[in-house]
Amino acid sequence: MKAKDIMRRDVITVKPEATIREIATILLENKISGVPVVDAGGKLVGIVTEGDLLYKENNPRIPEYINILGAIIYFRGVERYNEDFKKLMAGTAAEIMTAKTIVVSEEETIEKIASLMIQHDIKRIPVVKGDQVVGIISRADIIQTLLSEH
Repeated sequence: MKAKDIMRRDVITVKPEATIREIATILLENKISGVPVVDAGGKLVGIVTEGDLLYKENNPRIPEYINILGAIIYFRGVERYNEDFKKLMAGTAAEIMTAKTIVVSEEETIEKIASLMIQHDIKRIPVVKGDQVVGIISRADIIQTLLSEH
C-alpha cells in the first residue's frame, strides 16, 4: 500500500503570515495537531504543530556549559536553545514553523512512512508532488489502515 492510498487529500494549510492565534484556532476547530505552511504559490515552506505552539508557554532549555576560571563555555544544546528562543518570540507561522519538513511522495510505501515517523518522532507527514502539498498522512491514518487489513 502506498501514500496515495491512505492520505487525506483535503489538507488544511496556513500562509506564512498567519498569526499564532489563527493557527491555534485552526488546530482546535479542526481537531488536528499540525498544519503545513504554504506560500502564495502553494509551495510547502514548513509545518506548525501543537508542539511548536507549546514553546510560547515554555522557557528556552538552557544549553549545557562548563565554567573554567569564570569563563562560561557552552558545549551542548546551543542550537536547541536558539530554536527554543526563536519560537518563544514568534508571532507568525513563518517565525514558529519547522522549515526542514519531512515529506513523502504519493508513491512512498506505508512501511517507509511509518519508519520515518518513528525515526524522526513526528506525528504527520505531508505528501507532495514536486513542491505542492497534495495530501497528509497522520499516525492515526496508518493505524486505521493496519486495523482494516486485519
